[in-house]
Amino acid sequence: MTDRKDDLATNLAKVERRIADACAAAGREREEVTLIVVTKTYPATDVRILSELGVRHVAENRDQDAAPKAAACTDLPLTWHFVGQLQTNKVRSVAGYADFVQSVDRSKLVTALSKEAVRTGRELGCLIQVALDAGESERGERGGVAPAGIEELADLVAKAPGLRLAGLMTVAPLTGEYAGREQAAFGRLMDLSTDLRRSHPAATMVSAGMSADLEQAVAAGATHVRVGSAVLGVRPRLG
Repeated sequence: MTDRKDDLATNLAKVERRIADACAAAGREREEVTLIVVTKTYPATDVRILSELGVRHVAENRDQDAAPKAAACTDLPLTWHFVGQLQTNKVRSVAGYADFVQSVDRSKLVTALSKEAVRTGRELGCLIQVALDAGESERGERGGVAPAGIEELADLVAKAPGLRLAGLMTVAPLTGEYAGREQAAFGRLMDLSTDLRRSHPAATMVSAGMSADLEQAVAAGATHVRVGSAVLGVRPRLG
């Protein structure tokens, strides 16, 4: 376990340095960017080590991994983010542990999240996932709503009991006009965030950037970066 803690501490320090350097290059304060460590496929023991090392925000993208892990770590001072595509049949489980759902992309999901938030007496922070690879009325390959659909969905979240509209999230697209242009994609997300904040001033979170492109996200103005492999390493695929 000591070796694992040393590995995670080393990796975490490298990521922290990257974020700090990116902030300096962009003329931003380091405190303006929150690191979320994505712990998918890694055990609760790693989450405990990360907590010991000062990590306060963790994320998961599959409920079957997240639910038992969150249950095993209820004693830790962590904020849990759900970042994967979310089916409505998993909403009851996710609403029990997630503080933020970053992948809200359709009205049916808003209704389901609101129902469970009210039932459990919790407030869920919601980020609208924006698909920059979508046409005006389509969804993206990895979920998300087209930019034209943000306003309507945002209004729905803002009015839903038990939900709080927190901001926007995106994943750098692999196809379309922003493929291979991560900073341009994140810049577009910032423009969309500016538009959203005109009608919803409290929706200030902008979640963008992962292990490979966190610098571009910070340069564009992201408030949160979601980093997995650069902290935890790359696990071999099973099978």
